[in-house]
Amino acid sequence: MMDIGLELWMAGLIETARLRWMLGHGERWRPGRPLRLLFAGYNGTRNTGSDVRVQEMLRQIRHVLGPERVELTVMTQNFALTRGYFEGARQIHLPDVFPPFLFREVPQYDGVVACEGSMFKSQFANALTTMMVGALGLATACNRLAVGYGAEAGRMDPHLRWLVRRYCREALVITRNEESRQRLAELGIPTELGTDTAWTFEPHPPTYGLQQLTRAGWDGRAPVLALCPIHPFWWPVRASIGKFLLAKTTGAYRSSQYRSIYFHRSGPAVERQFARYLNGIARAARAFCQRTGAFPICIAMEQLDTGACRRLAAELRNAPVFTSAEYDMFELVSILRTATWLVSSRYHAIVTSMPAGVVSAGVTMDERIRNLLHERGHQELLLGVDDPDLEARLEQVLERLRTDAEAIRQASLQCVARNLRLMARMAVYFEEHLQRLYPDFPVRQGVHCWEEYLPPLSPTLRALLEQYAA
Repeated sequence: MMDIGLELWMAGLIETARLRWMLGHGERWRPGRPLRLLFAGYNGTRNTGSDVRVQEMLRQIRHVLGPERVELTVMTQNFALTRGYFEGARQIHLPDVFPPFLFREVPQYDGVVACEGSMFKSQFANALTTMMVGALGLATACNRLAVGYGAEAGRMDPHLRWLVRRYCREALVITRNEESRQRLAELGIPTELGTDTAWTFEPHPPTYGLQQLTRAGWDGRAPVLALCPIHPFWWPVRASIGKFLLAKTTGAYRSSQYRSIYFHRSGPAVERQFARYLNGIARAARAFCQRTGAFPICIAMEQLDTGACRRLAAELRNAPVFTSAEYDMFELVSILRTATWLVSSRYHAIVTSMPAGVVSAGVTMDERIRNLLHERGHQELLLGVDDPDLEARLEQVLERLRTDAEAIRQASLQCVARNLRLMARMAVYFEEHLQRLYPDFPVRQGVHCWEEYLPPLSPTLRALLEQYAA
């Protein structure tokens, strides 16, 4: 009921903003001043995937539109955790109670770019999708640019589907796969096909990651098995005043408290599922490492994954743990790319490691990793977090990563090259949509190569594009 209340609150503010615009409040972009864009996302929690996505969106859009023609602003929940990120963009604080903040902030900009990958789904938190819809809906209500960039759509609760259908019809959503396009088409949302934006991210050089491995006990010779577990069973997060009051007064539910009035799923059944998942991964990884001499490491791509990593590491003779709480995105992805093999329940661990040729498999809780591995042609490398035969099947998958490494690597690199082209096309769609809304905005003139719609690429990616030009 609290989710519905939040959605109704957001809907009421969007309707109020629309009425204010119709009565003459606010002004649109005019020639002669920079285009002010607000990037609305889930930043400031050390979610490496979310941070990497936004980093590359900013670089791409600034490059395509011209740095002198735009003023970019990013929302963050914690300035300390995004210090050194998003160069050239201003950061503003996103409060936990976001509807009044969005109502006040969005009309000050010429457009909104919604950044969250899991943009339209109930699997994690209805509140997150409500925030994305609120940002897009307020922008369109004020006749501003509204674009969902690299979005994914999954199952949504009926009341959330209503919110999306009503307030995103005038936005453009560029999805990162065809499945998401189809889901949004059912709701009447204008879409184009794109991809994720993390493909162009460049971390610290490989020497940094190798140095960190050496400090953690790696001998410099053994192959490295990277594991990226999560807690897949404590989602979705729900708001609860009752739990909040009990947590504050008695300490009950504190272990499942996500933030303020929001709580993860908890209880004996959740713990049993989680234990089966971790034990299955641990036993398969332990057997593989004993057979191959591999050096196991655990990587927490988000701070929330730290507990899962520490529990898994304890089952692997206290394997080293690298967490986003201790390493920023440039450092953590550099460490990730030292791996020979990767087994991940984090989508962006796979995405950000693929340009370096890391051979990867997925243990997934939703459609994101599933869609990516299907695109690569690697359905046989995909497992579910609730697979009853997880240990045995993961042992087979790990052996496949070892024996078919080169074929998997080549297919993965070809996939990166394809997605770079899709990412360039996203910027074309963005530029065209911008021109329709603001026809006087001075876009670049003449004919441009598709690569010019990407942010500046690293030598690694340039070499990859040359190798897989076809």
